[in-house]
Amino acid sequence: MPLLIAIILYPFVEIAGFIIVGRAIGLFPTLGLIMLTAVIGAILLRIQGFSVLQRLNQDVRDGGNPGRDLVHGGMIVLAGILLLLPGFVSDLCGFLLFIPPLRDFVWKRMSRNMVVVSQRSAGFSYTTREPPRREGPREGPKVVDLDADDFSHDPDPNSPWAGKGKPDDDDKPK
Repeated sequence: MPLLIAIILYPFVEIAGFIIVGRAIGLFPTLGLIMLTAVIGAILLRIQGFSVLQRLNQDVRDGGNPGRDLVHGGMIVLAGILLLLPGFVSDLCGFLLFIPPLRDFVWKRMSRNMVVVSQRSAGFSYTTREPPRREGPREGPKVVDLDADDFSHDPDPNSPWAGKGKPDDDDKPK
């Protein structure tokens, strides 16, 4: 219900902002200010958007959790949209979303109620907060290189399969 009221009142607030600023500085400076905020928003969207995309790419490459940068990217896109909309209230909200500490604050508030599920090569891991960032390149799978002398086909006498043949033999119907 409060969201519906905010949506209904939003155009009236923007119109009131136009009237107040228009009376203070005039019609053409007000229109110029609206155009200036749209251009500044497009520039900020490009600069900060590419920065977030690079961090997101680095997180994925390093095997980290890209959740924070995904949320930051979404907030930057929302900020760009708000700055492209004509109006001073939407411009104020858009400029606020371009401030990284404010985006971090929003991320921390959102991540409290969020469970991050990430798929690793060994299966799924569940965590309630972002794992620490790893520095350096991601480690690949461990490879064990054995010579013929290092490997034996003889079963371990303590193995549960010792003397019973292959493990698959017990599973087959007789």
